[in-house]
Amino acid sequence: MQTITFVGNGNMALSIAKGLKETYKIEVVGRSFEKLDLFEKNLGIKIEKHMMSNYDMTDKTIMLCVKPANIQEIATRLNGRAKVIYSVLAGTSVQKLKVNLNPHAVVRTMPNLAASVNKSMTTLTGDEEYKIEAQALLGTIGKTRWLSSEKEIDIATALAGSGPAYLALIAEAFTDGAVKQGLKRDDAMAIMRGLFEGFGDLIQDIHPALLKDGVMSPAGTTAAGYGALEDGNVRSSCINAIEKAYKKAVELS
Repeated sequence: MQTITFVGNGNMALSIAKGLKETYKIEVVGRSFEKLDLFEKNLGIKIEKHMMSNYDMTDKTIMLCVKPANIQEIATRLNGRAKVIYSVLAGTSVQKLKVNLNPHAVVRTMPNLAASVNKSMTTLTGDEEYKIEAQALLGTIGKTRWLSSEKEIDIATALAGSGPAYLALIAEAFTDGAVKQGLKRDDAMAIMRGLFEGFGDLIQDIHPALLKDGVMSPAGTTAAGYGALEDGNVRSSCINAIEKAYKKAVELS
């Protein structure tokens, strides 16, 4: 069983590890055994745990899950030349990773928190020699899409990487709206979850515009609610959210 070494033990690392743990051996490198023990407990399986100071990465397959701002400091704590680094660091270029960590190869990858339930939409780019391996590895936690440039993965980060937060805002707002009109909170939550589950299947095969048109009848309830969303500039706000998140990714780089 191939070993994947996680450098970093935050929420994203845990989500990816949960998706990989049935197929790969997991080891984790962190700054404190207390946090590594908590990671192991939350993951639900026994893992190899290592302190970051002077950890030898030689010929390892690394899943890099630290904060982008910490990359230079982290580099001083790690030794050896990794076989390949899969980096989830937003806005951190392949070149910067190679300069600081000196691996044989780098693949930038942007999963999202749905990795923990094997439903991530993961985008990838980097050294082409690892394209097939990267798609197989990250395909374990959901769907993958190999992109042709780092600019594209920065845009995709704004869409798929940050997207769960945006959809969570919509889900919460719609639920609050139903409660405001008199629906019990538990009922509103159950209905919202069913809505998102069904919509997730529908959107795989139907263009969003056609799906919208199929629901919205003339002068009906959907048309009334849709008009309110347009009045609130929801479409424009969503477009602007992607732009702002993309620009932030570029700024981080």
